[in-house]
Amino acid sequence: MGKKAIFQVSLLAGTIIGAGVFALPFVFQASGLYAGFFYLAVGALAFIVIHLMYADLVMRTDEEHRFLGYAQIYLGNFSFWPILLMTVVGAVFVLAIYLILSKSFSHLVGFPGGDMEAALFFWFMGSLSIFVGLRKIAWLELLATGGMIAIIGMVFLWGLGLLDKVELGTVSWDWRTLIFPLGPVLFALSGRVAIPSLVKYSKEIKSVRNSIILGTALPAVVYGLFVLSILGLSGMASPDAISGLLGNTPGWFIILIGVFGLLSLWTSYIAVGFDIYKSLLQDLSFSRLIAPLIIAVGPLLIYFFSPDDFIKLVGISGGIFIALESLLIVWMWLRADKISPKPRVFMKILPSPIVALTVLVFIAALGYEVIKLSIS
Repeated sequence: MGKKAIFQVSLLAGTIIGAGVFALPFVFQASGLYAGFFYLAVGALAFIVIHLMYADLVMRTDEEHRFLGYAQIYLGNFSFWPILLMTVVGAVFVLAIYLILSKSFSHLVGFPGGDMEAALFFWFMGSLSIFVGLRKIAWLELLATGGMIAIIGMVFLWGLGLLDKVELGTVSWDWRTLIFPLGPVLFALSGRVAIPSLVKYSKEIKSVRNSIILGTALPAVVYGLFVLSILGLSGMASPDAISGLLGNTPGWFIILIGVFGLLSLWTSYIAVGFDIYKSLLQDLSFSRLIAPLIIAVGPLLIYFFSPDDFIKLVGISGGIFIALESLLIVWMWLRADKISPKPRVFMKILPSPIVALTVLVFIAALGYEVIKLSIS
């Protein structure tokens, strides 16, 4: 594998590996590891198809666009407002997820206050960093990815000798338990935002295709090892995966995980927040007073209403916002055959059953989360 291919794989895998990994041990244990790993495999295959479809759109379109721009070209101007709203609200939910996780990592490093004080301190530092322009520092993204990889690597190496203690559990055929992991898995595996950069770096078709396949599959393998390691170390997984390590691992190990986790969450918070900020200013023409207010207050409001609902928010983000986004990519990809003068670059002869199965994965996640919200 050449340097370009390694960079492309790293770019996509690094974008995918993120906060979603911390939800997986709990949901896998709740549904049984057989079901959890099944959804991890299905989710990876579904996102390989979605990422290839999106790369196809990028390569068949003459000018470079953001997701919203591709939607306007292939779905029409009517799609602008619904998709923009979905993107902004979805990103605000992600920021709220970071706030909830920040409490766990703060306590690992000995933060003196309680949960609320830890979340508010992280929120203040993250919001301040967005508005002073720290997002412009390129190494922040590298720091975020490095922090996540460091945590996963440390947990895996420490728990390597305890994998034989992991109980696979049994498969529950209750539909609410059986489909439970799907939303969090989709949240953890989405890497759509990295595709334009990956394509821009090298437009050689074979390189892009192979990089997308490997760059999507690799995080799934890493996630699987992380789940097994967490369960080996803690026995019973906590909702955030990390809290369950307290008392089961040395103090220095816990502090290191806390430091890496906070750095990674902080830089990710800045990246997502700055992207929303640009959308509000450029796409919606919001004033420089209202846009920061939405970014600052939005995640905080969601946090206040769901301060301990990490798993619930991850499920909503993956099962609703990412599922809708993926379904829109399928729709755009199908519409491109009628609109774009250029032929398909990838999956030139893609059997209809594969498209249907990919769509079914996201519809199942969407339906499950909507039903769950309606009866809760």
